Amino acid sequence: MKEYLGEKYKVAAVQASSVLYDREKSLEKAISLIEEAASNDAQLAVLPESYIPGYPYHIWMGAPWGYHELFKEWFNNSVEVPSRTTDALCEAARKNNIFVTIGISERDGNTCYNTILYINNKGQIFGKHRKLMPTHVERVHWGQGDGSYLNVYDTELGKMSGLVCWEHTMDLVRHSLIAQRAQIHCGVWVGFSSMPGWENLFDMSTELASRYHAHVGECFVVTSQSTISKENVEKLAQTDYQKEWIKPGGGWSAIIAPGGSILAGPLKGEEGILYADIDMQMIADMAHWHDATGHYSRPDVASLLLNKDPYQVARSINNFDSLGKSFDQNAINQPSPEQLLKKIQQLEEKYSELLTSDLNNPTRLLSPTPR
Repeated sequence: MKEYLGEKYKVAAVQASSVLYDREKSLEKAISLIEEAASNDAQLAVLPESYIPGYPYHIWMGAPWGYHELFKEWFNNSVEVPSRTTDALCEAARKNNIFVTIGISERDGNTCYNTILYINNKGQIFGKHRKLMPTHVERVHWGQGDGSYLNVYDTELGKMSGLVCWEHTMDLVRHSLIAQRAQIHCGVWVGFSSMPGWENLFDMSTELASRYHAHVGECFVVTSQSTISKENVEKLAQTDYQKEWIKPGGGWSAIIAPGGSILAGPLKGEEGILYADIDMQMIADMAHWHDATGHYSRPDVASLLLNKDPYQVARSINNFDSLGKSFDQNAINQPSPEQLLKKIQQLEEKYSELLTSDLNNPTRLLSPTPR
């Protein structure tokens, strides 16, 4: 954990378009952006949501049968972890001595996940986060993450966390990261302001969520959004109707200080890289006023219940203890087999007592009054 000693280092928020849906070309561009950030002395580069192989914009532009071929292209170019793609990202981080946080579409079997990948400056993957709840029609393409990926990682740069896009509107999820004492938070987003009608609303929600998290969490927030290029629009807009629903541009990226003030940006509507210095003393400044999970909290009145068990499709019945665990990823605090057996025994004893009482008092057997 980084101490509050006034040490400073530079971070980079990357705002750029992918090459839809081309894994190799998007990877090549990502490496170039990582190299550029490192050449400007950044020790951390944050790249947008699903940067490799690109965000599946087509899900918002028509019925599923109409984009089946685009789905296959996107699916086939999604990233397995580990793979040659992740090896190349790790080598770029190692070679340039830089931490990298990047959004990918992770393919695991026949399901994809909206994933953040964390790589340290030694070229090692030290964590990943799968988006807990795909937003709206994203559920057609991405599966759900689980609580086992809701972590804060202790690194040389400080305690690091991350969320994907509108996960930032899930207040209990954000609070779970704040409770784990994150110091630098990586927010990866799609640049949805490229969709007509969403220009102001999406930029506003991004700014509100990012700055509020920095304020309440007393942490730095590096917000990285994607843009969409003219070439990508031409790829996606195959009908006159679709051409009305997407345009080049988009993006709202910024680097935000504890408390919510903006250190760099916002960068809007174009590609670029923002830079700012991280000074841990700024966290200490905010600690004077409040601590949402410490001296300015009341866990005896309101507290958070967090389930970090990994979701499992199949469980072995050879381990009797596993029977007491939930088969439903949304269920928590299921009773153990021993507790169930004890409850059954208690009910049997109660029934036996009632039956004995009724047999000893025949008039009760004839009574219409419910007991």
